[in-house]
Amino acid sequence: MAGSMGLAMQADPARGAGTASAGAPGKTLTTGPNMAEYAARRMGTVRIGVIGLGSRGSDAVRRLSRIPDARIAGLGDLLGDRVGRAQAVLKDNGRPAARGFSGSEEAWKGICDMDLDLVYIATPWRWHTPMAVHAMRSGKHAASEVPAATTMEDCWNLVETSEASRRHCMMLENTCYDFEELATLNMVRHGVFGELVHAEGAYIHDLRDYMFDRQGYQGMWRLIENRDRNGNLYPTHGVGPISQCLNINRGDRYERLASLSSDDFMMGPRARELSQADPFYRPFVSDRYRGQMNVTILRTVRGKSVMVQHDTTSPRPYSRIHLLSGTKGVVQKWPVLRLAFGEEWLKEEEATKMFAEFEHPLARAVGDAAKKIGGHGGMDFIMDYRLLYCLKNGLPLDQNVYDAAAWSAIGPLSGKSVAARSSSVEFPDFTRGRWKETAPLGIVEVDTGKLKVGIPADGDPSAA
Repeated sequence: MAGSMGLAMQADPARGAGTASAGAPGKTLTTGPNMAEYAARRMGTVRIGVIGLGSRGSDAVRRLSRIPDARIAGLGDLLGDRVGRAQAVLKDNGRPAARGFSGSEEAWKGICDMDLDLVYIATPWRWHTPMAVHAMRSGKHAASEVPAATTMEDCWNLVETSEASRRHCMMLENTCYDFEELATLNMVRHGVFGELVHAEGAYIHDLRDYMFDRQGYQGMWRLIENRDRNGNLYPTHGVGPISQCLNINRGDRYERLASLSSDDFMMGPRARELSQADPFYRPFVSDRYRGQMNVTILRTVRGKSVMVQHDTTSPRPYSRIHLLSGTKGVVQKWPVLRLAFGEEWLKEEEATKMFAEFEHPLARAVGDAAKKIGGHGGMDFIMDYRLLYCLKNGLPLDQNVYDAAAWSAIGPLSGKSVAARSSSVEFPDFTRGRWKETAPLGIVEVDTGKLKVGIPADGDPSAA
């Protein structure tokens, strides 16, 4: 690929130390432009191809069709009826039909052959890296659902391809654009909590019914992932926002981690129970299901600590924790949004007033539209809006390929630590030292005149 684009790539000895502990020794060491600061050319209309039209992809089509300067030109899915339903969404929103691709596991490549700016990937996890890599090699920017990669080799492949092709690779971590997470980032940048010392994130969400539903995840792919892998399989929802607050890859980086998983107490028994009545579930009877609760701890080069949890099988309320603790105070979102600057939590009205004071400019600019259009309360739309805003106006992305690699890498690295009885594992530096010179993510402003939003007059996001 590098040769076809005329790029001179040089060996980078820094990668050797990182990958020796990550299971990818011997791979060609390359380096390219700093994609954290990279700004591609400005665009008029952002031409988009969406691959994967299940629940996440179909909802993305609906959201993107509300942005006048976005044109969905390609739709791809293994199942043709999903393409048809997505075409209907475009029609209902007054948009032209897109080219459709379906019928085989290779049909999506037709989207990458189109004259597009962005390929938006919402497929099962194992396809995220190969699709993003193929899109970038085809000259398109890539945006992938989470996690962006499930192996260390794939993490490096994303980084090297993005640098070589000079194409953005963003992981679509929507929690970074939730209203409270945006506000806490603003507070951190204004020094409200002093210097951050410790942070906690999680993905605690009971998904048992979804994973065992024969009509749920296509081909039962998520159940298979949970059967065949251990560790923190889904770290990015919790770790993404706190990583931005901690300036990971932008003044600090993760140095090492250790991970511990409990036994499985729910998945194996559920599979055995279901298999007794339905032979369909017999292949899923296993004693290899990942540990019910995984706890991963990380240390940064600057001496900060992070705890990330993963549990998608316990009967307990949803939580991403989102805790930031500094030298002056602490904030925690789940189970209740609260602030403290001493031993007592602030009263609810005091905390509410402070959060309103530090409303993020993104939320202030497009928050009302986001709530009407929807997507996890609006954060999905803010994420899409900001991505397209950056592409249209030739700006660096808030989340770059180094973030995609580092946040995703917790998955395979935690698995390695769990398999080694929770031994410490070195964390590779995907930036090859450039984290030292890359500025922290700022509190960005947007000019809504530079990327309009289409909202029906009655405010009903389901109306045509």
